[in-house]
Amino acid sequence: MKKWLRAQPEQPATVQALQTLIDEFRDEYNNRRPHRSLPHRATPATAYTARPKAAPGTPTATHERVRTDKIDKSGVVTLRHHGRLHHIGVGRPYAGTYVLLLVQDLEIRIINAATGEILRELTLDPTRDYQPTGRKPGPQKQ
Repeated sequence: MKKWLRAQPEQPATVQALQTLIDEFRDEYNNRRPHRSLPHRATPATAYTARPKAAPGTPTATHERVRTDKIDKSGVVTLRHHGRLHHIGVGRPYAGTYVLLLVQDLEIRIINAATGEILRELTLDPTRDYQPTGRKPGPQKQ
């Protein structure tokens, strides 16, 4: 935009004249100029209007996502939920393991990315920062 403004033959002398030029640039950029990054070299306005919009009172479906991560050296993986970071204990034997986190609302499955083995299933407790494994600390008896 700055380059476009500098290239204009008549430079604005007032704030109103500058706003008129900025409005002209915005209209050109959003409504007439094709963009290489958009499908079929569409304009941003075309791409925006083609997408469905959320409306007030629209029922939302469940929140689902898939995340890849690596279990840290203490056997924990982190997950952000509603802006808060939660630490989920998986176990030190899995330290360094690459995992997939399948998240559906508060239901979480942690899967070994290499083998497909489910390492942990849990319901996230949003009131706790750390989600313990439920096992007693120390080596497990066999």
